[in-house]
Amino acid sequence: MIQLYEFALSGNSHKVRLMLALLGIPYQSIAVNGAEREHKSPEFLAKNPLGQVPVLVDGDVVLRDSQAILVYLARQYGAEQADFWLPNDPVGQAQVQAWLATAANEVTRGPNALRLFHKWGRTVALAEAETLTAQLMAVLDTTLSQQPWLAAPHITIADIALYPYIALSPEGQVPLAQYPAICQWLARIEALPGYVAMPGIAQQVA
Repeated sequence: MIQLYEFALSGNSHKVRLMLALLGIPYQSIAVNGAEREHKSPEFLAKNPLGQVPVLVDGDVVLRDSQAILVYLARQYGAEQADFWLPNDPVGQAQVQAWLATAANEVTRGPNALRLFHKWGRTVALAEAETLTAQLMAVLDTTLSQQPWLAAPHITIADIALYPYIALSPEGQVPLAQYPAICQWLARIEALPGYVAMPGIAQQVA
C-alpha cells in the first residue's frame, strides 16, 4: 500500500491527499511530528534529503515534492484517465507545467507565506508576499473568469496543485469574496466525487 508521510496542516500534503482521494487510491497516512523535527531526522532524510513533506512511498518508488507526486499519480494510477489529469499533447503539457511552476513559486512565496506569517508568526518577506499574492490572485481570477479550469477544458493536476493554498488564503488574511471566479473554481473542485477537505479550508459548497 502507498504510504504518505505528511503534516496535517500542510497544503502541499493536502494536494497529494486530495489527488489520492479523487483517484480512489487507498493509502496509509503517516503523520510526521513537526514539533519534534521528525522531518529532519536521519530516518526521514533518507527518504527526502531536503527534510520536507510530503513524501510518497509506493513500493520501491520514493518521491518528494508535491508537484512531482501529482505527476506520478496521474501517470501511474490515472489509468485510462492519465491523459485527462496530465495531457499528452505538447501544449496541454506545457500549460500544466506552467501552473505547477506557479504552485512552486508564486503560490509558495505569496499566499503560503502570508499564511505562515499570520497563522504561525513566521518570519517572511511580507511586502513581497503581499505583492505576489495580489498579482497572483488577479491573474487567477481573470483566467478563471474566462475558462472553468486552469490548463485544459477539464480539471488537471494543475488545479489540484494550486487548490490548497488558494483555498487556505483567508488564513493569510486574503479575503476570497473579492475574487468571484476563484470562489467558483474552488466550489467546482469541492463538488468533485471523492473530494476531501482539511482544517482551515472554508468550503465554497456544502
